[in-house]
Amino acid sequence: MTAPAVDCRHVSVRFLSERRTVTALDDVSFSVEPGGFTSLLGPSGCGKSTLLRVVADLIAPSEGDVTVLGTSPEEARKARALGFVFQDAALLPWRTALQNVELPLEVGGTRALPKGSATPKELLALVGLAGWENSFPHELSGGMRQRVAIARALLGGPRLLLMDEPFGALDEITRDRLNEELRRIWTETGATILFVTHSVYEAVFLADQVLVLSANPGRVAAVEKIDLPKARPLSIRETPEFVAIAARMRGYLGKGTHE
Repeated sequence: MTAPAVDCRHVSVRFLSERRTVTALDDVSFSVEPGGFTSLLGPSGCGKSTLLRVVADLIAPSEGDVTVLGTSPEEARKARALGFVFQDAALLPWRTALQNVELPLEVGGTRALPKGSATPKELLALVGLAGWENSFPHELSGGMRQRVAIARALLGGPRLLLMDEPFGALDEITRDRLNEELRRIWTETGATILFVTHSVYEAVFLADQVLVLSANPGRVAAVEKIDLPKARPLSIRETPEFVAIAARMRGYLGKGTHE
């Protein structure tokens, strides 16, 4: 039996300050199958980004166990099996799109890619930026800059792609276009994706599984498989099946939040 790509068991995270203890996550358990796409959905402050950082080995859980790709988050990070896309593209303004994608090779101390991995130029083509390799960030739109960030995160062929509200700051039209592009990239790369969002429609459209978190503290309100076709044009959001799933997600959020 294949091990989950991500497996969290009874994970809690508490932050200590001089005045009090804040529980960000409480007893969170879920798993993501290899090659799967899971959306983490919930209101602001429910611990979605904290959970993503636990998986990425950026935050240690206070309690519970986490395995990533059959090993510890630390070992997966050191093996460069993880890619991370933040809400801000965080491109270096003095470097071209191609040079920004190449940056992890320089930071890592080696310019060698794993055998068979896509080159930076090929990754830019994968995200729809062929011909823009020599453009600087100020010459690119917000959506294009985020495509560069996705290409950079895919460098070296990570098996797990972690995405923290990468399209949250974009306009609706650009966001819709990138949602379609992300599903195509997911299909072409075969990577497992864990995607944070506070948009019900985005969560349902993108994922084959949605994990709904409630707030104060962050707890699992629901985990639901998304029974929709693999091929998903944007028009699927107008179908009765999609609307019914989105309504259930909103119901889970309404039951689980304390705001």
